[in-house]
Amino acid sequence: MKKENIIYIGIAVVAGLLIGYLIFGGNAQTTTSDEHDHGTEIASGEMWTCSMHPQIMRPEPGSCPICGMDLIPADNGGEGLAANQIKMTENAMVLAGVETVMVGAGVDGEESIKISGKVAVNQQSDAVQSAYFDGRIESISVNFQGEEVRKGQRLATIYAPALVAAQQELLTAANVKESQPQLYKAVRNKLKLWKLSDAQINQIESSGLVQENFPVYSNVGGTVSEIMVEEGDYIKTGSPLVKVANLSSVWAIFDAYENQLSLIKEGQTLNVTTNSYPNETFGAKISFVAPLMNKQTRTLEVRAELDNKQGMLKPGMFVQAKVEVTNKTDGEVLTIPESAVLWTGKRSLVYVQPNPNNSTFEMREVELGNLMNGSYAVISGLRPGEMVVAKGTFTVDAAAQLQGKKSMMNQGGETMQMGHEGHSKMGGTMQMDFSQEAETKFGELLKVYLDLKDALVASDRGQAQKLARKGAGMASQINGMQMDDMGKSHIEQLENQLNDMGSKSNLEGQRETFVLLSQNMIQIGQQMQGLEVKLYVQHCPMANNDTGANWLSLEEEIRNPYYGDAMLTCGSVVGRID
Repeated sequence: MKKENIIYIGIAVVAGLLIGYLIFGGNAQTTTSDEHDHGTEIASGEMWTCSMHPQIMRPEPGSCPICGMDLIPADNGGEGLAANQIKMTENAMVLAGVETVMVGAGVDGEESIKISGKVAVNQQSDAVQSAYFDGRIESISVNFQGEEVRKGQRLATIYAPALVAAQQELLTAANVKESQPQLYKAVRNKLKLWKLSDAQINQIESSGLVQENFPVYSNVGGTVSEIMVEEGDYIKTGSPLVKVANLSSVWAIFDAYENQLSLIKEGQTLNVTTNSYPNETFGAKISFVAPLMNKQTRTLEVRAELDNKQGMLKPGMFVQAKVEVTNKTDGEVLTIPESAVLWTGKRSLVYVQPNPNNSTFEMREVELGNLMNGSYAVISGLRPGEMVVAKGTFTVDAAAQLQGKKSMMNQGGETMQMGHEGHSKMGGTMQMDFSQEAETKFGELLKVYLDLKDALVASDRGQAQKLARKGAGMASQINGMQMDDMGKSHIEQLENQLNDMGSKSNLEGQRETFVLLSQNMIQIGQQMQGLEVKLYVQHCPMANNDTGANWLSLEEEIRNPYYGDAMLTCGSVVGRID
């Protein structure tokens, strides 16, 4: 029995070891295999970049091939996004004031389209007073452009040798007019061809005196728009002396987009308004639609004549007009707000939010129809129910530029390309049209912005907040001045960004807003024609969560507003605005 017990015990031990191996050994092997595969998956998806040169991306750690710094793990927040997509944080969306709307349907019927333009001189009533004989300008009786002249008013005095000789012929012919009436008549007609009146000729004949300096009188009444000669100038017959415009009737010249042409015809009624007289509406009719299109802007000139007997409308003034049309399209059409559209040359772009629960936006090119009551009809590119960015569109596009994504100004979706001497190739097809008053005021706002930048360099949050509030007030003033729709959209964003920055008392929040503020200032500054200073566009690759940010400076030397003393000289010059 003792032997048999030992045998049974031995068999039990062996069986237990075998079962334990099958259960625990197999599982251990499986677990090890799973952990290995998961680690391999993580390692395969990790990328490494340089903090100073974020365009460098490597699958494994090492040194930057440009500056030699150790590479750091790249931010995978944008992993899986296409080149035309951008991901924003919730905080950035609130900061930018991003709002989305659903692509909706508009009902057909009596509608209106909006067109913008400027007041111009009515060329049909524009007259040029010319010289009718050779001579020398002895004196000019009109002193400045804008002076009112009456019909028959003296404009200038001319010494004309040929006219002196003709007067002597008249006096001689007058003595023999009884015997040689045909000669006398021919001499008088000769003087009439030089625009001398019968009264002037009779005065010369009755006085018996020859006038050396002869006056030139205005044939029309109106406003002097240009003085084309100076005292002492020698002129020829037909030389222009003064240009006179009759401003009792003016033209309003509008730019109509290509997709609006089918709705605009000669004879249509316009309701014209201007910011100068917000409570006034001027009636007009379309008198001319240009046969040729502007190839660069893809617009057509539409002209209407306006009654201006009260002198309220001035040439150069910005005006808007509503054209009453009937939309004859059957059924319903998709519509999006005018503020959702970014125009760049021939292309019209919008930012779509594919998932309302995800702060990812996708740039999409769309084909649009007519603009009616502040909304565009959508021909293609969008589907019913999709969400598009209606407010903060320019800010979303600026964020896409900073991340090297496709954008309105960067169709290729590449990071900023550096030219000679480290300066970026900046530019774009976007155009803005500002009045001289708005450009002058923007120059003053630019000085406040540069002081604001210096306050951030000095990490003075109190001064930065004070200057931001001051700049917001100036931007609000500019917003009430004359400019086109694209310029107004940028100025409105500028005002919002400055107000947001003025409401923050912490440096981190101020610097976060300064990223978008600077991008907007750069875009507007590139469109200004009368800036009196040279500006340097500077770039810090480590700002804005290592995605990079720009700012403007008067000095080429780097003084970083995003880090202050912590990294005062971090950055480089990437462009200039002269």
